[in-house]
Amino acid sequence: MIVNITELKRQAAEKAVELVQSGMVIGLGTGSTAVHAVRAIGRLLKSGELQNIVAIPTSEVTAREAESLQIPLVTFDSHPEIDITIDGADEVASNLDVIKGLGGALLREKIVAAASKRFVIVADHTKRVTQLASKAPVPVEVISFAERPVADYLASLGALVVKRLDGKRPFRTDENNIILDCHLPPLTNPQQMAEAILKQPGVVEHGLFLNMATDAILATPDGIEHLGRE
Repeated sequence: MIVNITELKRQAAEKAVELVQSGMVIGLGTGSTAVHAVRAIGRLLKSGELQNIVAIPTSEVTAREAESLQIPLVTFDSHPEIDITIDGADEVASNLDVIKGLGGALLREKIVAAASKRFVIVADHTKRVTQLASKAPVPVEVISFAERPVADYLASLGALVVKRLDGKRPFRTDENNIILDCHLPPLTNPQQMAEAILKQPGVVEHGLFLNMATDAILATPDGIEHLGRE
């Protein structure tokens, strides 16, 4: 069977959008899977199936996509609590801990996720892992001034540290920080690693989203799998 990963991403995202109800404040994720959810919300809003919704985007890219679909955008100043956020992930463990940030928006994504009553991860089945860091690096957002000491510190934790590039230039986040991708052995204790990374001055945030997701909707060749936190 030839599996179209793009189609699976769309299926997972559109299944998650079924959880959205009129009147909600919605967090809009970033990336190649989350964009399908943004577009589905836009279609439902246009058709009138969804009404009176507002949204907080997790990146400037998502904000532009939402604006093009006429999804009303707000900020935390007027809407400090989010009903549901739908976002993608780079890895998903069975306990719903995830790695995010290969799209470069991990800081805003984590801020939005933390403000959400329900945080739904959407992904295709290839993102499921037994242990985090089995396939994807752990992205770490860093202030430019601190690049060298932070890189040295992350290396001392056992990481192969690679500075993310955008072409030949350093990749810049929406907050104008850089990202250091940390290639690590599969994590037996993600919480310990998460705490260790944040101890170094200059680290803004990392891509380990632990004990945050309430649901994961995974599209497989055999159908949709919906996991809930126990």
